[in-house]
Amino acid sequence: MYSFMGGGLFCAGVGNILLIVSTATDYWMQYRHSNNYMHQGLWRYCMPGKCFTHNDSIAHLDATRALMILSLLTCFIGIIIGIMAFIHSSFFNRFDKTFAAGILFFISCFFVLLAMAVYTGVTINYYGKRYGNWRFSWSFIIGWVSVVLNFFSGIFYMCAYRMHECPRNSH
Repeated sequence: MYSFMGGGLFCAGVGNILLIVSTATDYWMQYRHSNNYMHQGLWRYCMPGKCFTHNDSIAHLDATRALMILSLLTCFIGIIIGIMAFIHSSFFNRFDKTFAAGILFFISCFFVLLAMAVYTGVTINYYGKRYGNWRFSWSFIIGWVSVVLNFFSGIFYMCAYRMHECPRNSH
């Protein structure tokens, strides 16, 4: 049980760090415009030597930002509850902390999956038709990696919950 919780905490910790880096950096997409390579993230777009904030309220960027922040928060709360389950904290004895942490990791995974799907769909439909030379960049890729890590965190915690429940049900 503890090995599953340890693996879940490791995946969640790395996934949350990747979520922070992915959300904060400006390399979600790179494209060529007027013979210059430009890149953009959720908060800024950059030309060679200069970066500017997105001044317009662009719906898909707002949705992606909100979902990424919700994912960060749910993953962080899941990590705290997961640590409490790992050290057998007596705080909140009325619910199983292992189960709650697993559910929070799955919810975090779902929020990131939605954010990535919104950004991917709009970017492909908009930039794919207007620019020939563009690509997703490393911030975008580590966002997808965090989806996988949050999913496995949830799996590990659900396995730990099942291992914890089986001896209890056999008596």
